Amino acid sequence: MRLNTAASMTRTQTHEGAPAKRMTAMQALRRSVMSALLWEKEFYEDGEEIALRVQRLAGDVPVEDLAALAIELRTEGKLRHMPLLLLSVLARRAPGSSLVSDTIAQVLRRPDEMPELLAIHAHLNGVGPDRLKKVLPAQMKKGVARAFGRFDAYQLAKYDREGPIRLRDVLFLSHAKPEGEAQKEIWEKLIAGKLEAPDTWEVALSAGSDKRETFTRLLSEGKLGYLALLRNLRNMVEAGVDEKLIRDAILARKGAGNVLPFRFTAAARACPRMEAALDEALGEVILEMPRLEGRTLVLVDVSGSMDDKLSGKSDMTRADAAATLGSVIHGDLRVFTFSERTVEVPARRGMAGVDAILRSQPHYGTELGGAVRLANGIPHDRLIVITDEQSRTPVPDPVAKRAYMINVASNAHGVGYGKWTHIDGFSENVLRFIHEVEAQGEAA
Repeated sequence: MRLNTAASMTRTQTHEGAPAKRMTAMQALRRSVMSALLWEKEFYEDGEEIALRVQRLAGDVPVEDLAALAIELRTEGKLRHMPLLLLSVLARRAPGSSLVSDTIAQVLRRPDEMPELLAIHAHLNGVGPDRLKKVLPAQMKKGVARAFGRFDAYQLAKYDREGPIRLRDVLFLSHAKPEGEAQKEIWEKLIAGKLEAPDTWEVALSAGSDKRETFTRLLSEGKLGYLALLRNLRNMVEAGVDEKLIRDAILARKGAGNVLPFRFTAAARACPRMEAALDEALGEVILEMPRLEGRTLVLVDVSGSMDDKLSGKSDMTRADAAATLGSVIHGDLRVFTFSERTVEVPARRGMAGVDAILRSQPHYGTELGGAVRLANGIPHDRLIVITDEQSRTPVPDPVAKRAYMINVASNAHGVGYGKWTHIDGFSENVLRFIHEVEAQGEAA
């Protein structure tokens, strides 16, 4: 039988047709999870397809690396559901290891993540909630129990939501033990469904409270989370809430560290009246970023695939996320966008930068190869490319020693490896990573 046939010589390609680079199992796993919302369809790939690939790849890396990735994904990547999938795989691979319980205890940051983790674990093991007990490893129970003990009555009441698995079910399944009489009393109320309703905007409005009075009170008392603030700006303005109170809350940025940069763009788009305050708050994010020394060229992908929504419920696209990242880089910049052509745009910061990038040219093909060739002919100290990596033409190696390919999608194959420093994700922490990499290089 002949083995040297065309099929056996097939080269790996991007979805647009350019030759893709070979990756290690960990590189392939990172690109599949760091910019993904679990089970959400993307432009080129189905959400279920991505999830199956993640499970397969998660089985090919050392369990210690898998645990570290789950923690990074939750803390640095600021994602919630994909790390839970990694936890489930970790529990199946190392059911008797304390690494499982330690990792779970670090990843679970909100009460609603506990039932969600158990629901994902049941799904991956092909059982319903009624049979979940049979597939729960002891170390998963221990990790969930440790996490459960950190949450107070307010948090438990706020996130005790309807669903096949409730927080009381998590309590029974994990065999968590209360520390002291006060916690025991809280848990007994949770089991009985008698916890006091939390003071949130959702609860107040569902009970028929006046929208203006509710938001005014929560803002005045500092009880409105920053993400909830950004998501409700238009509601508050339309309800007649004092605009100075709203602006002050935006600028205070209480809890803003847990919000992805593109949320500011989304809020400004939903409520243009508050764009000035949002732009100022986003400017603070920029000032908190370490300044990159030397001249930096930034290439931002605005091809058609980047117009893909981040999730089925979101109005935001990967282009929005990429443009926002491109507008918060701190340093001496020249900024270009690429699609069919490569176009230079004003190196503006904040909302003006986002608009300049998104409106620079029509969003069609992905001529990443041509963009890098153009960049290679311009004097610079550093090249940063923000893209989904699905080039239709071969991508040359960068001439700059400091060259970074930031991937904001989860496609199986990409071009930004080899001489590129490859980074996955759309949190501003990908930019902090660049500074850390260079600082370590200079110290070496």
